[in-house]
Amino acid sequence: MLTLLKIRNLALVDELVWELGPGLIGVTGETGAGKSVIVGALKLVLGERAEKSLIRTGEENCSVEAVFELPDTAEINAILEDGGLAPCDDTQLIIRRVVGQTANRQFINDSPVTLALLKRLGEHLVDLHGPHDHQSLLSTERQLAMLDAYAGAENLLAAYRESYRSWRAKAAELEEIRHAENASEQEIEILRYQIQEIEAANLKPEDEQDLEDRWRRASNSTRLVEAAAAASSALNGEDGILERLTEVQRLVRDLEKLDPSIRERTASLETAALELQELESNLADYVEELDIDPAEASTLEERVNLLESLKRKYGPFLTDVIARRDAAAARLDTIENRGEKIETLEKELTGLRETVEAAGKSLSTSRRKAAPKLAKEISVQLKDLGFKQSSFEAPLTGLTEPGPQGRESIEFQFGPNPGEPLLPLRQIASSGEISRVMLAVKSALADQDATPLMVFDEIDANVGGEVARAVGRKMAALGTRHQVVAITHFPQVAATAAHHFVVEKIVTGGRTRSRIYSVTGETRIQELVRMLGGGGEQARAMAASLLTS
Repeated sequence: MLTLLKIRNLALVDELVWELGPGLIGVTGETGAGKSVIVGALKLVLGERAEKSLIRTGEENCSVEAVFELPDTAEINAILEDGGLAPCDDTQLIIRRVVGQTANRQFINDSPVTLALLKRLGEHLVDLHGPHDHQSLLSTERQLAMLDAYAGAENLLAAYRESYRSWRAKAAELEEIRHAENASEQEIEILRYQIQEIEAANLKPEDEQDLEDRWRRASNSTRLVEAAAAASSALNGEDGILERLTEVQRLVRDLEKLDPSIRERTASLETAALELQELESNLADYVEELDIDPAEASTLEERVNLLESLKRKYGPFLTDVIARRDAAAARLDTIENRGEKIETLEKELTGLRETVEAAGKSLSTSRRKAAPKLAKEISVQLKDLGFKQSSFEAPLTGLTEPGPQGRESIEFQFGPNPGEPLLPLRQIASSGEISRVMLAVKSALADQDATPLMVFDEIDANVGGEVARAVGRKMAALGTRHQVVAITHFPQVAATAAHHFVVEKIVTGGRTRSRIYSVTGETRIQELVRMLGGGGEQARAMAASLLTS
């Protein structure tokens, strides 16, 4: 669950530290008090793009930090490792966003991350719904995913997708070979030329560096001979280093005769003399070895030029050149032996299609068993939410050809009023109705939904009275299996919360700021009285009854 939310310099909030507990958490307050700031902060945590206008006036940046406690980190760690990050050391995950005037940054467990990774992670942490935020529920693909979750068909779906991908890949390969029948003679000649040209070069990438070193020595042989000869002469020529070193050795021997204790300090002289003599000998040998045959130098240059030419055409590296030869050979083989290959691929494709059909049949069986059960469960939830005579169905429609998600599609159908035809959810105009349908679906799938935190931002808009109370009870029931944050204007909803917080706008030092605080006991009753829109003992009694009923 989300245990801590820190907000700094975001809109009207200068500094806010909010500690959350489990269950249903109600958030209330006057319109404009800053409840939307909490939603905005959570959207930043979810990876939504940030605007500079979010930064509190006069500040350089704003920040949001969220701390999650996750009993099972396996799924989150898989995403972190896929993004190149270290897994969580314990059960705690910390997300931080910093929005600046010139740049934005985001961190997971203090490691900088991309916005794409943060968004991917956020989808597994928070499920946020506002009064008009129901696109996921209206998507038929998402509806099919909900059915699979309810049916526990994830493994069947994974097996089907794997067989489907193999089948489509083999079909694409067959299609490519069939297109090869239209290959022109010009393409065939080009392929043969490329293969011949590359094979004639007898490429050995491991020898390339040695070849370049030899060519470099050959092309600079004159300068190398001159430099090595000059160095040798400086060592062993008239008045050279070795001749002068002999005089130094004579002087040191005289010193040692007069003071034997100096030998420890002069011992390195003999070593230096021997090393310089060896150096002079090595330089002389090197000069002799550099006597390179001009014909050999020319051969090396031609070889280097050939490799560079091939790399310019097919490179940039010799390994790329070899890969191009292999690709050309494979393409030519496909063209020249297409008849045999087509026959082989058609047999393989038939086998893969049978595998797809078998996997699809197993998946379809699971879905068709679960669909009426899910529809019935959602209908029960809808009745609890005020749709006493509504109808809900989850019909499956078979596809003429297997698709990426299976052999059928689905579209939830809903009829809020008896005697009226059921319509797809996307055709429901009332935001109040679709909000309650969404809550019913979430309640039916509560055991299968692994998202730790659910946030409902005023989804109880356009309802009231006993329906609002039913919405509150449904959210409270969800709170027994998830952490739920409900931002609401209805006292009937707020009264069902396990924890009640109030967002308040205050003016201090000439600046407006928002704060959030917990209400319990009498202060909670007073907040419910305010929400009821009245005062006096009657309103207080009603508020108290909401907390006890």
